[in-house]
Amino acid sequence: MSILCHHFNLLLRPPIPSSVSTARNSTKKPLSFSCRASNNDDPQGDYLIDAPVSAGDGFSFSGGKYSDGPSPSDEWFKQGKIVKAHPVGGSGGKAKDPIFGLTMGAASQAPPDFFRWFCVESGSADNPSVVLVHGFPSQAYSYRKVLPVLSKNFRAIAFDWLGFGFSDKPQPGYGFDYTLDEYVSSFESLINDVTDNKVTLVVQGYFAPVVVKYASTHQDKINDIILLNPPLTAKHSNLPSALSIFSNFLLGEIFSQDPIRASDKALTSCGPYRIKEDDLMVYRRPYLTSGSSGFALNAISRSMKKELKNYVEETTAILLDKSWKVKTTVCWGQRDRWLTFDGVENFCKNSKQELIQIPNAGHHVQEDCGEELGQIISGIIRKRSFL
Repeated sequence: MSILCHHFNLLLRPPIPSSVSTARNSTKKPLSFSCRASNNDDPQGDYLIDAPVSAGDGFSFSGGKYSDGPSPSDEWFKQGKIVKAHPVGGSGGKAKDPIFGLTMGAASQAPPDFFRWFCVESGSADNPSVVLVHGFPSQAYSYRKVLPVLSKNFRAIAFDWLGFGFSDKPQPGYGFDYTLDEYVSSFESLINDVTDNKVTLVVQGYFAPVVVKYASTHQDKINDIILLNPPLTAKHSNLPSALSIFSNFLLGEIFSQDPIRASDKALTSCGPYRIKEDDLMVYRRPYLTSGSSGFALNAISRSMKKELKNYVEETTAILLDKSWKVKTTVCWGQRDRWLTFDGVENFCKNSKQELIQIPNAGHHVQEDCGEELGQIISGIIRKRSFL
């Protein structure tokens, strides 16, 4: 009975906004979730460096209070736009609940033609383009402090992957299955839509192999590629327990519907920092408004667990191959609790890739040192322009 109620409640959750215009013109006040984590005193501002290892752990979502107050998530959504890219596959049938076969809500349904991606753009369109690619699991919001720095001299674009943030999250099996190969092809569609010129690609974490594989066959479209704590060694091929738990049968389905476990724990267990409550609210929002975010998280976790090893091996082969001509820089947050630094330095030497170490950053470099990362990216691009 408890499982039935759990899935029935998911169907009753309100869907996330389907377009920027509807979000802006809606007369209903946005719902926001009021929740507090432990240790809320934060005299250092956004982050508490060297927070205890337990920071962010031990949370369990058991309901909460909705209010009519302003939502940081809504403010972020207003800054973006919806881009249609990558054709929808499948039969076009209505998505159904994988356990009970009930028709899913609108947020779990694929659009009729092309997938909708949430993108935030900053800077002049006349400047060189930089595309910022978030990791797993995260959102374009993670680059909120990088965007203003880059916008001074570049056209910076951050987006939500399909299945994350405000982009489409179709039920697996109904137009998108969340395989890594699908992410490669969908990324190609998005790049073709947002820019006709050569770009600099910045990608963080476990989606780095996806972007490198795309880049290997599109080197003529790329000026630079900057990898932020990417998986590069055999030890990096296994997901940490904080992420692999979502691939487990039934237990993964339950945990992925817990917004604090799915967002907060994934963001705070991989580095020595704690994020402000208002920022965490943006990451929780997709999981609070629809069960589709959780089902997408299950699907990509299973794909990562199954395919990551081969993708990491392919990434290292690409970067070591003499045919690889794209200037590549690895930026490594030294306080990463998920990926070990062992072997990274030797790999960069062997592949002749530049290595920049960032002492105070964890796995999500852009979260921990956003402004600093923006300056590093700017310096890398300017350095290439003078070569």
